[in-house]
Amino acid sequence: MRGLRHILSFVAASLMLLLWGCSGKKNVDTATDTAQRNAGSHPLPDTLRVATLYSPSSYFLFRDEEMGYDYSLVKQFASDKGMALDLTVAPSLAAMVELLDSGMVDLLAYEVPVTAEYRRRTVPCGPETFTHQVLVQPRKGGEGFITDETQLVGRDVYVEAHSKYLYRMQNLNEELGGGVNIHVIDRDTIMAEDLIEMVSEGEVPLTVVDSDIARVNKTYYPDLDISLPLSFPQRSQWAVARGRSWLADSVNGWLAQESPRKRNAELLKRYFELSKNTEPYVVNIDFSKGVISPYDAYFRRYASAYGQDWRMLAAQGYVESHFRNDLVSWAGARGIMQLMPVAMRGYGLTDATVTDPELNIEAAAKIMRDIDRSLSKYVSDPVERRKFSIAAYNSGIGHIYDAIALAGKHGKDPALWEGNVETALMWKSNPEYYTDPVCRNGYFRGRQTVEYVRKVLDFYARASARIPS
Repeated sequence: MRGLRHILSFVAASLMLLLWGCSGKKNVDTATDTAQRNAGSHPLPDTLRVATLYSPSSYFLFRDEEMGYDYSLVKQFASDKGMALDLTVAPSLAAMVELLDSGMVDLLAYEVPVTAEYRRRTVPCGPETFTHQVLVQPRKGGEGFITDETQLVGRDVYVEAHSKYLYRMQNLNEELGGGVNIHVIDRDTIMAEDLIEMVSEGEVPLTVVDSDIARVNKTYYPDLDISLPLSFPQRSQWAVARGRSWLADSVNGWLAQESPRKRNAELLKRYFELSKNTEPYVVNIDFSKGVISPYDAYFRRYASAYGQDWRMLAAQGYVESHFRNDLVSWAGARGIMQLMPVAMRGYGLTDATVTDPELNIEAAAKIMRDIDRSLSKYVSDPVERRKFSIAAYNSGIGHIYDAIALAGKHGKDPALWEGNVETALMWKSNPEYYTDPVCRNGYFRGRQTVEYVRKVLDFYARASARIPS
């Protein structure tokens, strides 16, 4: 990860990862004229040293590109102010604040809780967030929809073991005089994101998570309702060290301007509103006609040129876009093969040429060839390696390297996909795993990639049964 300096050697408490603040309305504190004058009187550094944490909203890697609301916003701030950005990913909130205290970083681009403890050590600045725990349930209109916490009596609520959600539900149950059926789930196997999906699938009726986590996940599961708060709100903001209010003033003054405010609104929409849900996987192609898509000639030509099975490459095209050349994803992926901006440029395409079907498919074939070569030293069997390569195309190869390392460390076969590395990949949404020193690429929502591999292999099996290579 170019430009990143990872600080993973701290012996720090992981407990502080509980508050991931990016939910609720993000308000912008308007800087006063005095604050702006003070900020302007102090020269900004040539390089802005920023610390953050891996999380579903603040900072993560997707298809080997750096993403996240806080990362994107602070990157824009540094660019607008003419500063280079030096990013450190800390292992915990406590370690991140220690970096600020020690002068190793200038700014924390993460929602730091505005508590008495942290106000003694930091100066809040930047976008203001209010988070609280919310009930996750099927959306309004369903039978038994809950509009008041007193209606939880007699209902089944599933929460993670040893979590703040469990403690809140236990306290709430006591406040209600008992009667809430609290089911405790082992954190080693099921995390908050898994429980949210289980509510969406109807496997469990209710769960409780932080509102920021709920908002991100609602972009994957729009059938959910997350409107009922179950706790008091917690205010959070970015932070600078005490005595450096000039930098806080600079951040606030910048964010009060029209262009940054518009950029902030765009980022909020991108990360917390735009649907990340893929189209339903329904194969309605008559393979007996020997045709998969209007682009079969390109799939055949470039799969052959770069050592791929054209039916497998076409299967990826179907799962990626349903062969829609005009499709643009929430992350900026474009075209039939959903090429990300960095990959697009790395393989010689531009904004003008990425939607050319032939060039888009050719670039994807090259990417798959290069991924296969990179994974050959980890997975010797070419048939098994194909599953890893498909996964890496969807997630970015860094997350697959992490999953291979986690699988080996925890007694699974690092060279087998089903039940082994695919399981380890799903662990990467759990901070107990993605903060492990063997993981170099942090948080990842592995469940989507596991489903992606399953769909591609299913499509390929259907196509190859009727269409010769």
